[in-house]
Order: sequence, then structure tokens, then C-alpha cells
Amino acid sequence: MSEQSMTTPSDRYDSTRRAWEDIWDTASVDVELEAVEYVRSQETIRLYQPFLPTDAPILEAGSGLSAVVITLRKMGYRVFGMDYAVNALHTSHAYDATLPLLAGDVHHLPFADNSLGAYLSFGVLEHFEHGMGAALAESYRVLRRGGVLVLTIPYPNVVNRLVAWRRKAQGISTLTDDDFYESTYTRDRLVGEVKRAGYRIERVAPTSHSYTLWGLGGVFRAPGYYKTSALAEMIGGALRVTLPWAFNFTTLVVAKK
Repeated sequence: MSEQSMTTPSDRYDSTRRAWEDIWDTASVDVELEAVEYVRSQETIRLYQPFLPTDAPILEAGSGLSAVVITLRKMGYRVFGMDYAVNALHTSHAYDATLPLLAGDVHHLPFADNSLGAYLSFGVLEHFEHGMGAALAESYRVLRRGGVLVLTIPYPNVVNRLVAWRRKAQGISTLTDDDFYESTYTRDRLVGEVKRAGYRIERVAPTSHSYTLWGLGGVFRAPGYYKTSALAEMIGGALRVTLPWAFNFTTLVVAKK
């Protein structure tokens, strides 16, 4: 695939953006902030927080309704958000007009070279059919030397594979409505992508094991917005120790330029 085809938005790229606009139209900042307080979310924050700079601006690229931006700003970090779903920015500003937010595309960042201290990307780059290479190259360009990349990407865990196998056995497409939605990345594939962009790896960690169990439904779900039950949290905690990769939901990568 040529560099031009990787960086030129396709019809599906535009349809993905419109789909996110539809999602954010029905979402709530308060609910998103509640989700940031879930055990699995706080555990992930504690894994990458030690790497965040306090002396330079931090961008969350693909900030949605700004729950992470709000949370980290309360913790004292100079975080601002960017999204290509403009309605998400409007909703965020309706919640807090002081939030530093801008519209933009992760493939064409409106920042100078070497200008940011950290680049955060949570569940974003797996949604591009052409892969994450172009977006990672842009993140590398805008980070200062020693700048930090924090990235989370879905992992092909046992539940994910079970669902794909069952759908295939039933003659059903493994993709929603026969359209591309997201990719999962093994640890080696993800680390390879990050290294190819020029980064050096600082930390790789499996996360959100309880949410893998949530995907099984039933007793693993609690009332609320993608909320896991106490049982899922308990078993997820054990799996994080005993089977950390088999039940990994999202891989966290922290890397430096």
C-alpha cells in the first residue's frame, strides 16, 4: 500500500467518522466520567501516569467527550483534546466551556514538529482500515525528543477468538454488517508497529481483564455503562496474574521518541 493511499481518507474512513458522530450524539460526559472511575480505568491510568510530563503540553488525539482530558487536567497535567467528530467537541464545551479542545485528524496533526510532551491515544488507531502507521508517524513528528506515546489497542484474547470462531461456524461475517470496524493486534505486532514509527518501548502491559469477561455477558455485567460486576473484577484480577495475555482486553504501550 502506498503512503498516499494510507493517508488519503476513503469512503469507509468518512463513514467511520460519521458513525462516531452518531455515537457521541447519544452519549453523556457525566457517564463517560463515571466510566473513567471504574477500577479497570483507574488501573490503566496508574500504569501510564508516571511517564506523563508535567512541563509540556499533552494531546489526547481522539478525545471524544473529553473524560480523560477532564480527569488528567484535574490531576494537574496540561492536557488538551482533539477529535474529528466535531459534535463531541461541542458536547464537551457545553459541559465545560474552558476545556482546550480542537478539531483535527490524527493523520494530519495541526502542530509543529517537536512541540508536544506526550501523545495519548485510547482505542483510536485500531479503527482505521489502512492501519496505524500513518497516524503513528504523525505522533512521532509532533513529539519533542524524549516525548511520550501512550497507546491502547484491543488484543485478540480468547473471548474475542471464541466469538469470531462461533460466528464463522454459523456462516456469519466476523465483521459487523460486513464492514470494517476495528482491528486487534497481538503484542508482537503492536510493538513492531510502534518501533517502526521510530519509538523505543518503555512499557507493554495487558489491561482490563474484567472487561474481557464482560464480553461473556450474564453474571459478569453490572447495571450501568459497560460496567463489570464485582465477580468480573475479582476473577479479572486473578486472570491478570495467572493468564495475563490470554484474557487481555487492551494492550497498553508506553514509548518514547
